[in-house]
Amino acid sequence: MRDKHTFVICAYKESAYLEDCIISLKKQKEQSNIIMITSTPNDYISRLCEEYDIELRINEGQRGIVQDWNFGYNQANTPYVTIAHQDDIYFPEYSLRAVKMLEQSKKPLIYFSDYCEVRNGKKVTSNQLLKVKRILLFPLRAKVFRNSRFVRRRSLSLGSGICCPAVTYAKDNLPNPVFQVRYRSDEDWEAWERISRLKGAFLYDSTIQMGHRIHEESETSIILGDNARNKEDYEMFCKFWPKRIAKILAKLYSKSENSNKMS
Repeated sequence: MRDKHTFVICAYKESAYLEDCIISLKKQKEQSNIIMITSTPNDYISRLCEEYDIELRINEGQRGIVQDWNFGYNQANTPYVTIAHQDDIYFPEYSLRAVKMLEQSKKPLIYFSDYCEVRNGKKVTSNQLLKVKRILLFPLRAKVFRNSRFVRRRSLSLGSGICCPAVTYAKDNLPNPVFQVRYRSDEDWEAWERISRLKGAFLYDSTIQMGHRIHEESETSIILGDNARNKEDYEMFCKFWPKRIAKILAKLYSKSENSNKMS
């Protein structure tokens, strides 16, 4: 497993949930490589890396969430890499299932699992947003559609059902960089749209293999608070639809973002 897969933890400042993320990766049934990257080095991050025997690498170039993701992605020397967000947790079979499905595919692009939300320390496995995302991804549960560019683009045309931290990338089959720096909120959706054009497989695991934490200090909550997402949502819908339809879908899509707010 260590020759095949790497978890790259992207750490920022002093997250109260970083240690929970680390522990969840250490408890994987099959141990992968684990490295941590940061553009905000501090004693807190260094202490956790030392305590859990994790190599720390510093991004001394451009700072930002997308820049850190791209930097971390390029630090992994294995064919498969998962960019682990510091606030999230991964369940024990995540890496085992990811690598198994990737190895079974002739030309994998990405693996991604279903997920639950973690709110106030509790796992939320079903709410309106999660139900909608599962409906969007439902066609990709069928093995026959894994290599279908048409089906995955129809899924993405109505929104991004793929949870970014639930994704494992098959580096040998993907462009580099994966993420575009000019995007702030839809950087993952934009990446899936570009990747969806490539020949290869989208490997959807419909079992819940990770938990995405929702809290007031998360980057998602901050972006929603200043409405930075609306313009990017419209731009993304324009990649699939005429402008008139894209404008309607963007307005409807913005209402679903309320599920990412704490109140």
